[in-house]
Amino acid sequence: MSSKPASSGCVFIVAAPSGAGKSSLVQALLAQEPDVGLSVSYTTRAPRPGEVHGREYFFTNEQDFLQRQASGEFLESALVHGNHYGTSRLTIEAQIAKGKDVLLEIDWQGAQLVRQQFPDAVGIFILPPSMEALKERLINRAQDTEEVIARRLQAAAGEIAHAPEFEYVIINELFETALTELAAIVKASRCRYMQQATKHSSFFAQLGIHANLK
Repeated sequence: MSSKPASSGCVFIVAAPSGAGKSSLVQALLAQEPDVGLSVSYTTRAPRPGEVHGREYFFTNEQDFLQRQASGEFLESALVHGNHYGTSRLTIEAQIAKGKDVLLEIDWQGAQLVRQQFPDAVGIFILPPSMEALKERLINRAQDTEEVIARRLQAAAGEIAHAPEFEYVIINELFETALTELAAIVKASRCRYMQQATKHSSFFAQLGIHANLK
């Protein structure tokens, strides 16, 4: 049984196939929900122009990254084009302990790893209205070649098969509707018993509600 103290902050996992509109929905949500923070990863790559330490990434060197990795700090990590990237469990725990919500944009494999450490995390999967619409969106982005688009569509089918692993599914046909649904999930999750009992512990005690918060 976990010995971690209860936290009033929530962890949200948002996953989707490429082109489903996940990043646009997340950015719009963050703009209207200031108490939701996007998880900031560690990386060993150099900052790009305009990037700020602690905003886009926590920039560090390879020795520090590998030490954190060896100590088990990262929920998940990867080596991409010679640079290390990792999601810090300690950073997330610190935020939710302060009552802040943390959102992770991650794939289904990363979601499984996050759930091992945060079993109460709220999983949200974003679906396109159809595979045809997904293809059209990828083409309209004008970022990929036809070959890359074909690979993304093939990968999307496998990713979508993992949607049943998530508590919530949003079909992103109309952006404003999808954003409203995403915000509703966030608001409802904050009203879960454990979040409310932790955030308002004194009030609950006055009412004679003495839950075992673990």
